[in-house]
Amino acid sequence: MTVTLSELHAALGGVLHGDPNTRILRIATLAAADHEAISFVAHARYAAQIESTRAGVLIVAPHLLQTAQRRAACIEVDDPYGYFARLTQWWRARQEADEADEAPRIHPTASIHPTASVADDAWVGPYAVIEAAAVIQSGARIGAHGVVERRAQIGVASRLAPRVLVGRDCRLGARCILHGGVVIGADGFGFAPSGGVWVKIEQLGAVRIGDDVEIGANSCVDRGALEDTVIEDGVKLDNLIQIGHNVHIGQHTALAGCVGVAGSAKIGAHCTVGGGAVVLGHLTLADHVHISAASVVMRSILQPGQYSGVFPIDDNKSWEKNAATLRQLHRLRERIQALEHRS
Repeated sequence: MTVTLSELHAALGGVLHGDPNTRILRIATLAAADHEAISFVAHARYAAQIESTRAGVLIVAPHLLQTAQRRAACIEVDDPYGYFARLTQWWRARQEADEADEAPRIHPTASIHPTASVADDAWVGPYAVIEAAAVIQSGARIGAHGVVERRAQIGVASRLAPRVLVGRDCRLGARCILHGGVVIGADGFGFAPSGGVWVKIEQLGAVRIGDDVEIGANSCVDRGALEDTVIEDGVKLDNLIQIGHNVHIGQHTALAGCVGVAGSAKIGAHCTVGGGAVVLGHLTLADHVHISAASVVMRSILQPGQYSGVFPIDDNKSWEKNAATLRQLHRLRERIQALEHRS
């Protein structure tokens, strides 16, 4: 794919410096770029690389413009990293538009129930299954072997990679991205102990996902037991994440790989949870709470801030005693320092 600098500038804005007819064939890092590539400089600490890069076009902040102009054509913006992110989206959209022209809109091997509603400009890939009363809205893409079960809804311009399953009655908002192997609406882990055996509690809720949500490969969002599991607008989930039944995640929260969130936990807006961390069930995290990687959240956190905590496993009675002592360590340290000063 080839674009001109003027096309890119017209789509994304910024202040253009240099030849608008400059051809761009690829997006590249500063180190790997050549004269047909566009790159960006987000921080002053990378300014030295401007001198050595071969990039034909640079996206730079105003304070780096003078240096960059000596090397290449430039787009001047206040937030180069954010501009770069939007550039990648624009670039991918153009690539997919070209690919869509080459492939049939509905692959002949796809199975679509007569009562399903599929928008005229939606795309359904090989061996995909769209069940009864499902709704595929305008511009949505269902990848190969994808399954959209009965009465499920896929929002405008949302993209399901190959082998994604969206379960019955689940709803996906606009412009969402679900990577390969994602399962939305599996049964939550609900069993009642009765007479020495586990009796299944049928999971009668669904999953509601807002707009602009991205979910990484092989992640699972369980349906609610009675009410719905809810993922609000702008949430980003990494690969291999487990979201239990009736969890509620607030808008623009991000969870890194291998995070587990147990049933009925509520995570606020603009939170982050580091890789491998665990949030236990029925807890609440306030807005703007940030959990460090591999932490175990064992109590509700009602004030914004950064939180960390890993504690070795032990029998429960000993663990509770040690945890109580651990909370007093700072006070004990101060008392010991005071005694040392007296002596």
